[in-house]
Amino acid sequence: MGEFLIITGLSGAGRSQAGATLEDLGWYVMDNIPTPLITRVPDLAERDRVALVVGRDVEQLAGLEPAVAELRRRGLDVRILFLDATDEVLVRRFEGTRRRHPAGREGLLEAVALERQRLAPIRLAADVVIDTSELNVHQLRRRLIELFVDGGQEPMRISVVSFGYKFGLPLDVDTVFDVRFLPNPHWVPALSDLPGLDPKVREFVLGRPETSEFVERVDDLLGFLLPSYAQEGKSYMTIGVGCTGGRHRSVVVAEEIAERIRKRDYPAAVFHRDVDR
Repeated sequence: MGEFLIITGLSGAGRSQAGATLEDLGWYVMDNIPTPLITRVPDLAERDRVALVVGRDVEQLAGLEPAVAELRRRGLDVRILFLDATDEVLVRRFEGTRRRHPAGREGLLEAVALERQRLAPIRLAADVVIDTSELNVHQLRRRLIELFVDGGQEPMRISVVSFGYKFGLPLDVDTVFDVRFLPNPHWVPALSDLPGLDPKVREFVLGRPETSEFVERVDDLLGFLLPSYAQEGKSYMTIGVGCTGGRHRSVVVAEEIAERIRKRDYPAAVFHRDVDR
């Protein structure tokens, strides 16, 4: 068997959508499988790519880590995808569907907190974490495609995410660079309404000497970090680049960092979380 992916995370964070997307991408997906049966799947599903969606039965999640350890002991390439979201977003999603939370508590906030506590060790062990708080179904699908199309053929896949601090720090980033010290195109009338993907904004941001020095220093740092992470067996890495609103400086710098990463022969996808806000 080639790749074996465990899809888990908080209820309401998008496990089912993730499973449906991977199925569309050609993965063999099994939904709501009990954790005691996970170790038997390789004997039953002889496929190159198998994804298991687990987590509806919160009480069974304690057996997930031992099951993953057993599969890895057998020599299988097993990765864990963890879907997360803020408490407020999860509560809002459950209130919208009027479904009962699987943690079985009367109050939604209490149920979310209990599930988050139980899943904390699994989140720490996850290979990739995606924060779906600000993602719609289409954006989540795009993130998954970036991560898992032709996955496993490269030593490490990297996502560079631009965001605005005023909308909150993404939960799924491994490393964050703050570019709020750079001159802000928002205060230039001719640029204020243009997104960071516009050539005029890009020229303004990259034309500043402090931007050039910052990008060079980040490039040098990544030149040291990426091979070290890859040597340790890290398969996925998410780099966050933040400015105040997530529309200008972070977008430009994220694109530039991603291009520098590609020049180092690592696949890098870019996602601009707040550019359209």
